[in-house]
This record gives sequence, C-alpha cells and structure tokens, in this order.
Amino acid sequence: MTAPMTNAEQVLTLARSRPPTLGGARLVCVDGPAGSGKTTLAAELATLAGGAAVVHMDDLYEGWGGLGRVEDQLQTLLRPLAEGFSGSYRRWDWPGNAWAETVLVPPAPLLVLEGVGSGSTAHADLTTVLAWVEVPFELRMARGLERDGDAAADHWRQWARDERDLFTRERTRERADVVLDGRVGSLHA
Repeated sequence: MTAPMTNAEQVLTLARSRPPTLGGARLVCVDGPAGSGKTTLAAELATLAGGAAVVHMDDLYEGWGGLGRVEDQLQTLLRPLAEGFSGSYRRWDWPGNAWAETVLVPPAPLLVLEGVGSGSTAHADLTTVLAWVEVPFELRMARGLERDGDAAADHWRQWARDERDLFTRERTRERADVVLDGRVGSLHA
C-alpha cells in the first residue's frame, strides 16, 4: 500500500496534468487567509518541482494597507511572462516602509505565486491551478503574532477584514481547484 500524496504532491500532479497557461509555463497560485500555511506549501512545491520559481505576495503589497492596490504589480509580473518575456515587480521593504528594488522574474517552467490575492480573477486566464489553504482564525492569528509580534495585532485584525472582503468579492475559495487544510497534509476537493 502506498502512502497518500502530500498536499504539495497533489497540487504539482494536478498542475502537470494540465496544459501550460503562462506562455509555455504553468502558474500555481497558492491563496487563502494569512497564517494558513501558504508559504510552507509554496516551499514544498518548489522543492518537489526541482526549484520552481516562487514569488511571495508579501513582497508586492505596499505595506499593511496594500492589499487593494496589488493588481498593478501582478500585471507587470504575469502578463510579460505569458508572452515569454521576463516579468517584474517592485519589492516592498517592510522594515523600511518603502518601495525597494525592482525584481526581475525570468520565464521558468513553473511559477508558484504565493499569498493573499494571488488567485485574483484578473489573471485567472493565466492560472494553471488555484490552491486554497485554510485553518481556523485563532490558529492563523497565533501564527501571525508569533511571527510578527504582539505589536502587530491590530494590523493582523485589519488585514483579516481586508482579505475577507477581497475573498468575498473575488469568490477565491469557490473558484479554487483544490481546498487544503493547512494543519494537515490532507486534501479536500
């Protein structure tokens, strides 16, 4: 009897079973609420795929209030890649609270776009697989405050409201190809 596939194995298998959607490449968007385990899944996907390119949405937001303004960054990243050219985005420097360098992302066979808003309908035509990762709110908050400290609690609560509004408007969970429990390795379809 073989062991069940991990979440990362299941997502990668699904992506590889579908035709390329990002030019000659595949785009896996790992979306879901903050603190749900998206970064962990993205890292596992990159390793499993032999070094897939990973872009973290945290680098694209203009700070805590930037969720609603991230779409322009996604356009300059994804649309050129769909045409076979390098995409780019401006990296947000969280400690400096300012825009930093422009990051160039060359075409690669697999791009994993990880973070809140990665599954935007504005680029759904380029998405090979939309994976939704979730855990209960209390666990998400505990993970976030462990990472960012108690001083970030108000930011985390506002972010939770902002992302909830985004997910409702975009119907992200409903459009997801797979829904994953970020506490365990099981897949829910």
